[in-house]
Amino acid sequence: MSARLLPFAVTCAIFVLAYGLAWLQFPAILSTRVIGNLLTDNAYLGIVAVGMTVVILSGGIDLSVGAVIAFSGVFIGVMLRDTGLHPYAVFLLLLVITTLFGLAMGAVIHLLEMPPFIVTLAGMFMARGAAYVLSIDSIPIRHPAIEAIQSAYWLMPGKGRLTLIAGLMLLTVAAVTLLIHRSPFGTRVMAVGGDARTARLLGVHVGRTTVAVYGLSGFCAGLAGVVFAVYTSAGYSLATVGTELDAIAAVVIGGTLLTGGSGFVPGTLIGVLIMGLIQTYIVFDGTLSSWWTKIVIGMLLFGFVALQRGLVHLRTGDRAARRRATRQAEGQRATA
Repeated sequence: MSARLLPFAVTCAIFVLAYGLAWLQFPAILSTRVIGNLLTDNAYLGIVAVGMTVVILSGGIDLSVGAVIAFSGVFIGVMLRDTGLHPYAVFLLLLVITTLFGLAMGAVIHLLEMPPFIVTLAGMFMARGAAYVLSIDSIPIRHPAIEAIQSAYWLMPGKGRLTLIAGLMLLTVAAVTLLIHRSPFGTRVMAVGGDARTARLLGVHVGRTTVAVYGLSGFCAGLAGVVFAVYTSAGYSLATVGTELDAIAAVVIGGTLLTGGSGFVPGTLIGVLIMGLIQTYIVFDGTLSSWWTKIVIGMLLFGFVALQRGLVHLRTGDRAARRRATRQAEGQRATA
């Protein structure tokens, strides 16, 4: 198996094994009702993790996404409360704002050559602070259009419900998968994440790619904020604290290399589902503390980081072996 496919294969194997073991103990966990709830409950995390995947593939990081989701919920609540705008218009305005916010962070990273960690950390404080400025209280989000979105679903076999927000997450994963793995933009993202200097020599516009990547992350964070606001029917400035870390964990568990340049977007979806499955198992068991979710995720992260480190060493050794073989062949030809 290709070294690039190995982390993704391991992720899929862990998900199937974990689901199988959970099914042996709780047969009902395989029902479409549980599957529908698993997708719905993790819809916002899946969307924001997809945007994080693109950022990490480019060799960067985005710590602002959790704060952007919180800002989105508060923004939606305040706009619906204080203006006569329709929710769809508010959603569109929010997505424009969060996309521009991501583009601005990408521009600062490229133009000032600052580390993404510092720039997005500043973005996290700015977004969270903007949420506090709008409101420090929880704001209920009520509107007939919101209620229509909440009640929209497709009835699956077994009476499970695939809700609209779960379907939106799946569509987002599919769209970003095509963008990254079947388009020139995805090729440029992989090239920048693999080696920005080499990519620049090959004609890739690193600056435009970096700005576009963070713009896409901002859009996904805003879309996740919309989904979270619809899911909870409220906007709260303290919501989704630590969601950026959950998104990074899902990306790593999904098989994407933290160093960038290698990974698969569908793997992130599997990583999100693994994290959701752990929580579902704890609910079914009824005796385990919810903190076991963090413990198991931490163990998985350690395992995948070790796997990634081994793959990096393997690739380095393969490249060195190829260079030695090339030099030996050139020496033999020169001697002949």
